Amino acid sequence: MYQTKTKREKIKLFLIILIPILITQVSMYGMTLFDTIMSGRAGAADLAGVAIGSSIWVPVSMGIVGILMALSPIVAQMVGAKQDQDVPYTVQQGIWLSITIGVIVSILGFIFIDPILSFMDLEPRVQHVAKYYLISIGTGIIPMFVYNLIRCYIDALGQTRISMFIILLSLPLNIVFNYVFIFGKLGLPAFGGIGAGIASSLTYWIALGLSVWIVHVVRPFRKHHIFRSWSKPSFKSWISLLKIGVPIGFSIFFEVSIFSAVTLFMSVYSTYTIAAHQAAINFASLLYMIPLSIAMTLTIVIGFEIGAKRISDAKHYAYMGILSGMFISIFAGAILYIFDDPVARLYATNPEVIELTKHFLFYAIFFQFADGIGAPIQGVLRGYKDVNITFWMSLVSYWIIGLPSGWLLANYTNMEAYGYWLGLIIGLAAGAIALFTRMYYLQHSLQKKLDTQQS
Repeated sequence: MYQTKTKREKIKLFLIILIPILITQVSMYGMTLFDTIMSGRAGAADLAGVAIGSSIWVPVSMGIVGILMALSPIVAQMVGAKQDQDVPYTVQQGIWLSITIGVIVSILGFIFIDPILSFMDLEPRVQHVAKYYLISIGTGIIPMFVYNLIRCYIDALGQTRISMFIILLSLPLNIVFNYVFIFGKLGLPAFGGIGAGIASSLTYWIALGLSVWIVHVVRPFRKHHIFRSWSKPSFKSWISLLKIGVPIGFSIFFEVSIFSAVTLFMSVYSTYTIAAHQAAINFASLLYMIPLSIAMTLTIVIGFEIGAKRISDAKHYAYMGILSGMFISIFAGAILYIFDDPVARLYATNPEVIELTKHFLFYAIFFQFADGIGAPIQGVLRGYKDVNITFWMSLVSYWIIGLPSGWLLANYTNMEAYGYWLGLIIGLAAGAIALFTRMYYLQHSLQKKLDTQQS
């Protein structure tokens, strides 16, 4: 990370940080993408089972990862304020916290997995795949959380190419593991969709091992001696991380879980409808990795500028990122519109599933545009460490506006399953408008405060 003075320098630094993050996020989501595509090749029931399992796993895991993302703005502001001596202790406490959360989530999952799946009206094969997919992927939950914590530290230093390197090594292994465990190769039985969970767990362990090794031996990370002079767990430090992380985590959880809630509500429809819905959500979520990557980049650069008290520079980065998200969402919408049939055929061979998927993809065009604006603004606010109000905005937009409107449209109009997707569009659009209003107010307040101090 370094100070920029001109617009060209800002664009250059922004891209230097963004491109590796984007490649990393697309590759990480590639694991879920290949889980879904390859499970679909094993059968519609396997695809539906992975869909149900993912609808439970993804919001929980993403919410926890969101909590751990608090480390990025904290470390970025430390570096911006030239307080590097505080970085090792903060990262170590983050690792302790991620392990503790992983243990708690594993215990809760063991207790509640059967009641949750039994509550849904699923076909026996679908329920079986969903249950053991969750159990399999759960064996990698602790390494996943610790890896993401370490990745936040790496990215906060502006070394996003390192994260890219780790995931680019891990993704091909994930594909190979999927092939082996889903379809039964190398003398192993064919686990179907359950094999996707086994493959993901193994990949998380490998990613963790690579990240620990790199932080320990590679510059500039080794100067912090993260894995030397290990500090004891400190609940006081955990609370400091959680004060920023919990609102971030719940904001992400509310956004991600609304998609999962829709999947659970749609369990009353046919297996083909569930499979098509999951396929469309899966591909649309891949496109979402672009605005999400912009958001993560904005958190880093704005955190760095705010730490150095350069309010104007932080504002310039904010609008640069938001405009980028807008243009990219238009491009992504064009992809969904033009290539709906090839995309649908990636996930299934059944003609009915393909046709249903194409219909869902049409609605995805509109809600990903709202995401293209809303996600970067969330990244901006995290860079400012302004996370509490965004938490409430996410709750209201997604769960009080989006999901109920979707339920009403699905059950009281002839839209049926597609009504839920229109509800998603309404909720995401409301969230984007509210977030922009908050960002504008915050920037105005900070500038006014700075002007007062200088006068």
